[in-house]
Amino acid sequence: MAKARLKLVSRRTRRLRKSTRRIPKGVIHVQAGFNNTIVTVTDVRGQVVSSSSAGNCGFRGTRKASPFAAETTAVTAIRTVVMQRAEVLIKGPGLGRDAALRAISKSGIRLTFVRDVTPLPHNGCRPPKKRRV
Repeated sequence: MAKARLKLVSRRTRRLRKSTRRIPKGVIHVQAGFNNTIVTVTDVRGQVVSSSSAGNCGFRGTRKASPFAAETTAVTAIRTVVMQRAEVLIKGPGLGRDAALRAISKSGIRLTFVRDVTPLPHNGCRPPKKRRV
């Protein structure tokens, strides 16, 4: 008597990315932290069309925070989108800010404006009490 074969079924179904999305105008969000750089492309209504991060591009550890990783991330995020005009919103203090912007401008997309939206506290939270040694 033949044994019944167990069919391996993956619990997680991977979503297939669309090859290219065509949008006339979009918004490119660059979040550059000290540890990673995340680039997200959205349409004007704010719906995510494409996104990428330095970790997603294969960088690990301290190399994720490098300008080269940010440039590669921006190119990867823009590759799946076809658009003519874009607004760029840059957030964060990381090293990848300028490199990501340079890669976006080289891609051939016409930039309507570039805005820095880094949140700055207006003297925010109370600091911890002074340390006594």
